[in-house]
Amino acid sequence: MLFALALACQLSAQPPSRWQPASDLSSIRWSVTPGDTHADHVEMSGLQLSAIVHYGVKEGKWQQRVQLVFPMLRTLPNDTHASLMHEIDVSGLPSLRINGKDVGCEVTSFAFDGMLTTHLTTGEGLRIQRQSFPSTTRPVFMDLITVVNTTDQSYTVEVPSLSYRDTTPADRGLQGAYVIEADCRDPGQRALPPGRSFQYSMIYSARPVQEPARIWSPAYEKEKRLDLIWQTRSDLVLDTPDDVMDQMFAFAKLRAVESIYDTRGGLMHGPGGGRYYAAIWANDQAEYANPFFPLLGNPEGIESAINSFRHFARYMNEDFRPIPSSIIAEGTDYWNGAGDRGDMAMIAYGASRFALAYGDEQTARELWPLISWCLEYCRRKINVDGVVASDCDELENRFPAGDANLHTSCLYYDALLSAEMLGRDLHIEEDITRRYHTEALAIHRAIESHFGAQVQGYDTYRYFAGNEVLRAWICTPLTVGILDRAQGTIEALFSKDLWTDDGLATEAGKPTFWDRATLYALRGVLAAGETTRALPFLEYYSRRRLLGEHVPYAVEAWPEGNQRHLSAESALYCRVITEGLWGIRPEGLHAFSCTPRLPEGWNEMQLSRIHLMGQIYDLRVVRKAGRIEIQVKENGVVILDEPYREGTAVRINRGGN
Repeated sequence: MLFALALACQLSAQPPSRWQPASDLSSIRWSVTPGDTHADHVEMSGLQLSAIVHYGVKEGKWQQRVQLVFPMLRTLPNDTHASLMHEIDVSGLPSLRINGKDVGCEVTSFAFDGMLTTHLTTGEGLRIQRQSFPSTTRPVFMDLITVVNTTDQSYTVEVPSLSYRDTTPADRGLQGAYVIEADCRDPGQRALPPGRSFQYSMIYSARPVQEPARIWSPAYEKEKRLDLIWQTRSDLVLDTPDDVMDQMFAFAKLRAVESIYDTRGGLMHGPGGGRYYAAIWANDQAEYANPFFPLLGNPEGIESAINSFRHFARYMNEDFRPIPSSIIAEGTDYWNGAGDRGDMAMIAYGASRFALAYGDEQTARELWPLISWCLEYCRRKINVDGVVASDCDELENRFPAGDANLHTSCLYYDALLSAEMLGRDLHIEEDITRRYHTEALAIHRAIESHFGAQVQGYDTYRYFAGNEVLRAWICTPLTVGILDRAQGTIEALFSKDLWTDDGLATEAGKPTFWDRATLYALRGVLAAGETTRALPFLEYYSRRRLLGEHVPYAVEAWPEGNQRHLSAESALYCRVITEGLWGIRPEGLHAFSCTPRLPEGWNEMQLSRIHLMGQIYDLRVVRKAGRIEIQVKENGVVILDEPYREGTAVRINRGGN
């Protein structure tokens, strides 16, 4: 009762939802009220561009501008942030004219289903629908606009012509000058009788000045975008009693896989946010996103993961100098401005988990040298206290991390366990896999002895030697199965010292938050079996991100970056579900375990079309007579249907249980 009362007080700050989910959970909608004022931004991406659409209303009037990003049109200097960018004020472009007069429009609603749809009305009673979306494969962004006459009168509607051009200086582009263009398709005057409608489109694109302009088909590009949305929704489908969580998961899958760019260096998953494109990072890609892609089965996601590990592997060396934190500029350069952030632990962790989940022996053998090299690097960095030393952590000195931090050592521990399992299935020498097992036990003991501490009254972990303030990353041990201090750590994570309106504070007493740590924490608490503790916070977080003031994805951080919709954070949300709620853990190229955490008050839940080890699995859990019944289908065939005690780990072998 005391926990319930404290929890109610702690989570009571969430304001009413601005957005509402559609009945079929395919979209969310914001119904604009007269005089409403609110602005938001959402990122949408394709293989050749990304677009951050800033939209909203000011005293009921529509506003929209689009920040276009062309990652393969490189500017100079060709560094991490050298994508061609250009912003266009869409709502400031020439507008429709009706019966010879300029149109005044008011917004009635916004909707999002993977495309942003704006619904407007004119003073004459015409309805206008604007669908904004990127091409899935081309460097073009589009507004497909439908005008409907819902009145009993005929009108003459004039669509203004537009030929917007901006040419960049030739000495600022890797390919010389670039042309940014905005064109109106199908301008001109037409009669619009009662009950009739017509469409036209606005097309935004860019190209090197020496390349000829292209003709684009908005209808075709829309169908391809819808196909991507449909396919992403059709794989790895979550079905629970919580509609908000189901829909947040569905959107997170899309954001995770749309942000992949077809670069000269192959497919590269990029964080986005108006800054991070045509490049890879050891944390965002190797650690966060890559272990998720095999479960979704998205071909571009899988190929981008394999390609990222190939790029990192290029920097292995006999002297065990660190692999750079980031490979940038389409693979032609690198960035390591923060030194070793624990990157080798990140890469070993992500590559070994990816190889196990993907289950392809040839790919696993290709990744093995990188995994073993990174593990050896970490072994050589173990300090006198038995933990892994690094220059900083993934926050790159924004907050102190000491000479050795908890997160890096935990990733190394998990990577050793994964490498042991992977090595056995690859028939690697037994003394190597045995050594990995022994080293995992040693680092586990060292994590407890070096990091285990009383911090601000909680029996948890200090993040580094000398750290006396609670940090969000104390959650990492829970995500890798280290539960020695689970109770105290969970109390600290959900305490008033760390939990804020937007999830975990990076450091107790500071306003800064990074969603990645909150998502690690939710995954870890669920994986530790504390479902009752975790679920209210997961529900709160999901509703705030999906239906609140900034929607519909997980964000990077605040105050830095204006809560950018970085892609890998959405992959981390998905892993809260797959690894936390369902407890899916690959345990070899031919087996995985599943420890479903059916929340109290839920009678059943299901996760369908899970791609693992080259097969497709469906998992269903039903509560019956104080136990849970777990049903597993492999390629549509039931291979397990048995009752278990809650918290039981069930091992599934490929080809049958």
